[in-house]
Amino acid sequence: MPSYTPPLRDMQFVLHEVLNVTDELKVCPPHAEIDADTINAVLEEGGKFAAGVAFPLNISGDAEGCVLDKTTHEVRTPSGFKAAYQTYVDGGWPALSCDPEYGGQGLPFVVNQCFYEMLNSANQAWTMYPGLSHGAYECLHAHGSPEQKALYLPKLTSGEWTGTMCLTEPHCGTDLGLLRTKAEPQADGSYRITGQKIFISAGEHDMAANIVHLVLARLPDAPKGSKGISLFLVPKFHVNADGSLGGRNGIHCGGLEHKMGIHGNATAQMVLDGAVGTLVGQPHKGLQAMFVMMNAARLGVGNQSLGLTEVAFQNALAYAKDRLQMRSLTGTKAKDKEADPIIVHPDVRKMLLTAKAYAEGGRALLCYSAVLLDKELHHPDEKVRADSAELLALLTPIVKAFLTDNGFNAAVMCQQVYGGHGFIKEWGMEQFVRDARINMIYEGTNTVQSLDLLGRKVLGNNGASLKKFAKLIGRLVEEEGVNEKMAEFINPLAGLGEQMTKFTTEIGFKGFQNPDEVGAAAVDYLRVAGHLVFGYFFARMASVALKQIAAGSTDPFYTAKLQTARFYFAKLFPETATLMRTARAGSRVLMDTDAALA
Repeated sequence: MPSYTPPLRDMQFVLHEVLNVTDELKVCPPHAEIDADTINAVLEEGGKFAAGVAFPLNISGDAEGCVLDKTTHEVRTPSGFKAAYQTYVDGGWPALSCDPEYGGQGLPFVVNQCFYEMLNSANQAWTMYPGLSHGAYECLHAHGSPEQKALYLPKLTSGEWTGTMCLTEPHCGTDLGLLRTKAEPQADGSYRITGQKIFISAGEHDMAANIVHLVLARLPDAPKGSKGISLFLVPKFHVNADGSLGGRNGIHCGGLEHKMGIHGNATAQMVLDGAVGTLVGQPHKGLQAMFVMMNAARLGVGNQSLGLTEVAFQNALAYAKDRLQMRSLTGTKAKDKEADPIIVHPDVRKMLLTAKAYAEGGRALLCYSAVLLDKELHHPDEKVRADSAELLALLTPIVKAFLTDNGFNAAVMCQQVYGGHGFIKEWGMEQFVRDARINMIYEGTNTVQSLDLLGRKVLGNNGASLKKFAKLIGRLVEEEGVNEKMAEFINPLAGLGEQMTKFTTEIGFKGFQNPDEVGAAAVDYLRVAGHLVFGYFFARMASVALKQIAAGSTDPFYTAKLQTARFYFAKLFPETATLMRTARAGSRVLMDTDAALA
């Protein structure tokens, strides 16, 4: 059976020693009173919930799955899920980073992200039920009418109701311009919505009294394509003016998907048959409103894979210390045993350190991104808000794609550490692999994220956003460039930073002549950008660790951090050279292949 220990020490290191979040956020009026002790106390209690309540339901929830009653269209979640959710609500966890105006606790978003990392490690399938509600909350908070906010936000904040996003249809996934769901205006200002949605995570369940669906649909006069999409709020049960629930709305679950992983989450086919909804935002501007939820979800999906990376690493590490297999190549290490534990073997260590590096780099990136969002929303300086939003937009596709690619690869490596036992259910590793696989697909496949990064976020503004991140690297290089102990971290980072400008310009020029060049290079480009970002954070973390050791600290945590950073720069960071070479290979070897793909 797997186990899980919340990585509180590493979270505290990233938050307080690397990012200095309290200093960063105290200038924001809503967070003026925030302090490290409060953050640590909240995360400690959150870790207890994750490890003690959600984690024990992970394997059983996967085995049991969700059950649809085709007569009533109701879904029963796995045993214990509903009770765990009630414990979550009773503890006030849904309100952690929500607006106090609607009953929230008003804590920084970065605190909520750290809490959710632990939940994702503990039980991704369960965590997706409350997790999607945050996206619905953010969307309505930004674009809802006063009436919608008053009726729905307090219930989403408290967790009494949950939320979903209903985008995908049977004939279209990423290309939302093809969607066919219709919305007919009614005399009372509402709309009757008819259509079918698929792959709706947490689309139907028994854990909350109501489900708030945010549905993309077309008005009768809508222009074709993505410019003709509107967003509607469609509750499972009608909501009366006083907030009480009325009768069942015309939206129901027509079926559950039979999936590779996340069996404990109800991935639903939703049928809308004249369901009553209200418009969110402006007509034909639905994607703008939905992008608030989608961007929140993309950060959330990266966090899901971070959680799985951490829990897979923890269990593979424990197994490697215990499993006996052969003798060390440099001589017997466990003289009192028949064989040495497999952790003495170099390639086992490589797999473990890869997972560890991916987890620690991902944690730093996600926390930094969450701080950017906090500053975008609440910083008093307009320029800081704008700069934070721009940097976050640049980093979001990297968070989603780089962390989920890394998370799946790490889970597979950790499964490999187990050998044959990794293929057996009772050890839990094969579930982590299956659950991690979906994260590379939804909220825009990782190829779509790569096209978004290179096409929109980099080339779309002639590299202006990338240059802003490059300035952060340049500042670090300038500060640490004369420090000999930092050379092994700073030199490769500075080198890639210099290459990135030329690399980006070259791809952009080729793409201007032939757009397929961008498509051919995008996935490789995103991984290079991901390593540039990870390299920056590993260099920062190494700098802190070196300073602590120089100041006399004997805490092994700092030694471990330096060893992980050295491994990352020596064994993982050099992937960028191959990636730049394959990106430069161009589109011809892909597109001039009709015979090969006949």
